[in-house]
Amino acid sequence: MVVKLVWLTDLHFVADGDVLGHDPRVRLTAAVEFIRAHLSDAEAYVITGDLVDLASEGAYAALAELLEPLPMPVLPLVGNHDDRTLLRQALPLPESVMGAFVQYAVDLPGAVLLCLDTLIPGRDAGELCDDRLRWIEAELARAGDRPVILAMHHPPLKLGLPMLDPDNLQNGAQLLDLLSRYPNVAMILAGHVHRPIAGVAQGLPFHTQRAVLYQAPAPVPAWDWDSFAPPREAPGLGVVSLKNGQVTVQDLQFCPYEQGGAL
Repeated sequence: MVVKLVWLTDLHFVADGDVLGHDPRVRLTAAVEFIRAHLSDAEAYVITGDLVDLASEGAYAALAELLEPLPMPVLPLVGNHDDRTLLRQALPLPESVMGAFVQYAVDLPGAVLLCLDTLIPGRDAGELCDDRLRWIEAELARAGDRPVILAMHHPPLKLGLPMLDPDNLQNGAQLLDLLSRYPNVAMILAGHVHRPIAGVAQGLPFHTQRAVLYQAPAPVPAWDWDSFAPPREAPGLGVVSLKNGQVTVQDLQFCPYEQGGAL
């Protein structure tokens, strides 16, 4: 049996207007249509944070309305642009969610998905406090020999992205040390950086994903925040498949047509 998850990240949704020259409603609608047309057999879809650009009741309500046509459950995570309370009010969460954090476990056929809360309110960087780390360790032990996939917003390591690495998971080394003690950890999925990057850290495979809204420039040629502008790259999503303990991540792009046909 193949377990399939659709993976979205960094929607930066707003109910009105554009974000850095991109229309979040056009992009998210295109993603929903792509999923319904080609990936409707997925178990669930995971959104690894930055669901909205500016957290408000109206933004989350409009977002929930656009996600409604998807035929599978939503598994939302918080990013640095999100608000825990407003997210809880707008989108359903599994019963396993922690009381103070949007962090929860999902039992899949033959596997476990751990959705982590790396939010530091008011900051771009992320962290996992002692309570959240203890929860992760308990869930890893509970999983037994089942493969575990972890999803989070902030990557737990530096990725060679000079302008983005300072705002990753601040205690990422502590998390990786913990995870490296559990051979059933099969994959780490992270958002935040708006770029697809894959690799291995302490024997643990990780993957970051293209954003639904806009992409960050590649590190070459060099750029800084004064010169920052999203490149003309299509939005993307991931398809995470698990079969016989093997995890694969397919990086797919879709091409919405905005005004003038521009990306």
